[in-house]
Amino acid sequence: MVAATVVPTAHIDASAADPATRDMIRRAQAADDADRALTIKQALRRYPVAVFWSMFLSLALVMDGFDIVVIGSFYGQTQFKQRFGDQVIDGVPAISATWQSGLSNASLCGQILGLAVNAWTQDRFGCRPTMLFFLVWNAAALFIPLFANSLGMLAAGEVLCGISWGTFQTLTTAYASEVVPTVLRPYVTAYVCMCWGLGITISSAVVRAVVNVPGDWGWRLPFVLQMVWPPLLFLGTWFAPESPWNAVRRGRTELALRSLNTLKASDETESDAEAKLAYIQYTTELETAETAGASFLDCFRGTNLRRTEINCVVWAAQILCGNAILGYSVVFLERAGFSEVHAFDVNISLSICYLVGGVVSWFLMARLGRATIYMGGLAFMFVCLLATGGLGWASPDNDTASIAIGVLLVIQTLFNMCTIGPLCYPIVAETPSGKLRYKTIVIGRVVYNLVGIFNNSVTPRMIDVAAWSGLFYAGTNLLCLIWCWFRLPETKDRSFGEIDVLFENHVPARKFKYTKADQFAQYRDAVAADHVDDEKKADVEHLEMA
Repeated sequence: MVAATVVPTAHIDASAADPATRDMIRRAQAADDADRALTIKQALRRYPVAVFWSMFLSLALVMDGFDIVVIGSFYGQTQFKQRFGDQVIDGVPAISATWQSGLSNASLCGQILGLAVNAWTQDRFGCRPTMLFFLVWNAAALFIPLFANSLGMLAAGEVLCGISWGTFQTLTTAYASEVVPTVLRPYVTAYVCMCWGLGITISSAVVRAVVNVPGDWGWRLPFVLQMVWPPLLFLGTWFAPESPWNAVRRGRTELALRSLNTLKASDETESDAEAKLAYIQYTTELETAETAGASFLDCFRGTNLRRTEINCVVWAAQILCGNAILGYSVVFLERAGFSEVHAFDVNISLSICYLVGGVVSWFLMARLGRATIYMGGLAFMFVCLLATGGLGWASPDNDTASIAIGVLLVIQTLFNMCTIGPLCYPIVAETPSGKLRYKTIVIGRVVYNLVGIFNNSVTPRMIDVAAWSGLFYAGTNLLCLIWCWFRLPETKDRSFGEIDVLFENHVPARKFKYTKADQFAQYRDAVAADHVDDEKKADVEHLEMA
């Protein structure tokens, strides 16, 4: 296939004849060339500080992942059911489907509020101050579920905690993508998903460990352990550098340069940091020329509408791919014939898949494109869900069918976390324009939470019949797969500036991979002429000195 070439459709307001503009473009081009030349090993060796801070702030997602499993597992925990059970089934206290939906959705409702607030606070105050404020908020809010004496109080605590978790969901992804070189961007954003999985793994182990703890401490101890994270993260975040992209968008050029000097390689000079600053300024000014405003409405105008669509569907597919069942895995397995203890044991295996799969995804991303891996994961999970649906028709007393369902859950979870789960994060971080990155990711995550609310309302009512659960999500998975084939672009090895150019030129998703984007084309001749003039001037000065 012959590669077409596209160039920016927007222009920087300043004239190309302006020496300051030409100097900025020359520096930006040099920084882009240096960034493009980096290999993975070189980037890891030269930019350990940038990698460290991106990975450290991502640890905030551990708390969100922790809560998902804790609340879902409580519905099958004897101590929790004895304390809060609002109905009796076969002489045993139980949590009704209505309250299961209510408790699971409480956190999601809070997260939607947090997402909306975060879209404003990050643009207004920056990543670091926003992170510090909501870590304090989270530490205070955790006391409410810890001392809850009713399901209503527990739900209220989940809403307040959810506000801070909603903030962390988008802040960590955007921050990780903006502080590291392009070649490392997919790995640090996928690591965000691994942190979420780490929280799930820790909570699964904690819930299993307290299964025999008598009384209220059986469900309170997990909340106590969760309170360890906010103070540790607050202390580290206090010393973290601000995102240079965020600082430039807020007009804080000096702050951006300080951050770049903190994040730069040990063998780089301040001139190298200034060149990177020039690239950020150049890309930001092009985006400003393309998108005059930076409101939520601008996310639905022009080429940004397509970017917002991609964000929304990729986030929603995290649930609709069939991963939704895993949030209710303990109850699902018990309905399939597992004992309470064995269901918790399998749940730990499912959680470990999040970490193992995340590491495997790093090796896949080095060789395959984002869209290829994402669609491959959807196709494989579709087959697993069909098989789970078929086995669901078997009797709960059929041990062979129960074991097969448990094995399928582990396999599809592992494959999901090698593909769909971690690949979501680089895609949603790369596809928005820089000026609207936070707002676009927020809109996508709000859609994710709305789909989660739907899932939490439907799944508890389907969970008694494993067949319906498997077949229903096989159908939603297939719809996502069809959409990805026609609409999901390939952004592997593309800089933010190149991605902007491809979207501005309305390049179809199937041609993203093969189209060359030259973001400096409009100014290349002028910059080259400047370079020739500089060489001539240097020769003249050399002759005069001679």
